[in-house]
Amino acid sequence: MENDKFDIITVMGATAGGKTSFAANLAYEFNGEIISADSRQVYRGMNIGTGKDLEEFIINDKQIPYHLIDIADAGTKYNVFEYQKDFLSVYTDIKNRRKLPILCGGTGMYIDAVLKGYKLINVPHNEKLKEQLEKQTDKELIDILKQNKDLHNRSDITNRKRLIRAVEIALYYKKNKDIDFSYPEIKSLNIQIVFDRNSRRKRISQRLKKRLQSGMIEEVERLIGSGVSAETLKYYGLEYKFITEYVLGEITYEDMFSQLETAIHQFSKRQMTWFRKMEKDGHKIYKIDGYLPLNKQIERVKELFS
Repeated sequence: MENDKFDIITVMGATAGGKTSFAANLAYEFNGEIISADSRQVYRGMNIGTGKDLEEFIINDKQIPYHLIDIADAGTKYNVFEYQKDFLSVYTDIKNRRKLPILCGGTGMYIDAVLKGYKLINVPHNEKLKEQLEKQTDKELIDILKQNKDLHNRSDITNRKRLIRAVEIALYYKKNKDIDFSYPEIKSLNIQIVFDRNSRRKRISQRLKKRLQSGMIEEVERLIGSGVSAETLKYYGLEYKFITEYVLGEITYEDMFSQLETAIHQFSKRQMTWFRKMEKDGHKIYKIDGYLPLNKQIERVKELFS
């Protein structure tokens, strides 16, 4: 299905919102292919904790092609610059084959980066500058950062190492204003699957219990056994942070479950806040009730797309 209004359909929503299944069914109906927009699904071996749910990409015995899942080794640090580059390559290939790209995920920054075309480049490391920045306090570094960029990602200021790198990047941009930041305009039909607050909380808790029963703890143990450091797993956050602490004996199972459940609820709230910010910044996002029957959800998207 092609038209002049949209190049792509984007499916976004909070965690545990049924995005994967919905997007796969859209791809089946629209002769499309999935492009993941999840900052952790890029990592191999991190399956249960990131909710890859690859079995949901099979619709009526047809394998729906998917992209940007399992493209980096667990333990490496993938970033939004690499995602922009990888997305553009996959997006162009899908379009050239006359298929419809369907972007699906809950990482708002990744979605915003490709739809808005964040001006990002691969900034080289400057060791001399880093030595100077190391002497600054966190408050001084944050002040420098605020003077040189809009804070798209608040997590840049919660970790000192990331804060220093963010300042380094911002200063590089300021010094190299003539760099080509061109990025193609992408016309997206944006769909957000929504549930009321209580339903979201219930779905999150149910999914967490299911994942723990399905081997999420064993997955973390395998990652540690394969050489991924505990520090790196904690850096990935949420399931990997708290389960790693449990596996290492730093917290009890009960504390792990309670703290992780709370953290996922908080993460869900931040996702919703990000999508509201996208709307304020000019993105038109159509809301679809998560409890509507699937055929009604698909019909609504067809109406919007035509």
